[in-house]
Amino acid sequence: MANPYENFKKDPESLATDLTTLQYQVTQNAGTEPPFQNEYWDHKAAGIYVDIVSGEPLFASIHKFDSGTGWPSFYQPINEQAIQLKSDYELCIPRTETRSRYADSHLGHVFNDGPPPTGMRYCINSAALKFIKKEDLHAMGYGELAALFEDGAKK
Repeated sequence: MANPYENFKKDPESLATDLTTLQYQVTQNAGTEPPFQNEYWDHKAAGIYVDIVSGEPLFASIHKFDSGTGWPSFYQPINEQAIQLKSDYELCIPRTETRSRYADSHLGHVFNDGPPPTGMRYCINSAALKFIKKEDLHAMGYGELAALFEDGAKK
């Protein structure tokens, strides 16, 4: 099956009008939103989180945990291939930036202090994400990911 995101092209003019100022600042300029004052830091509904720019599926609620940082945190992405990792030297200590594969949106950072089974903490800006409820997956074109929420599904 063809990947619908493979040929995604960003249009800077459209992004400037389609995204909020914060969404644009985070995804296009590697900004960071305030902790505990963002849409998904304490979000508990079942579903997936997709790139606000391209719609690429990135994270699932079944992999979300409370890291105490004030940002949504996940111990793994839905598909490792959907995430690009880049070195980030903006602060005094080096970090690993996470970006979406096809839209190249800045998402946040990943750290190796997360819970089992991976030990990773993908600390992601809510402004980089759009949430799709589990019950809306088929209608929104993400039906293949509904299996993540079935009893006995590999988490």
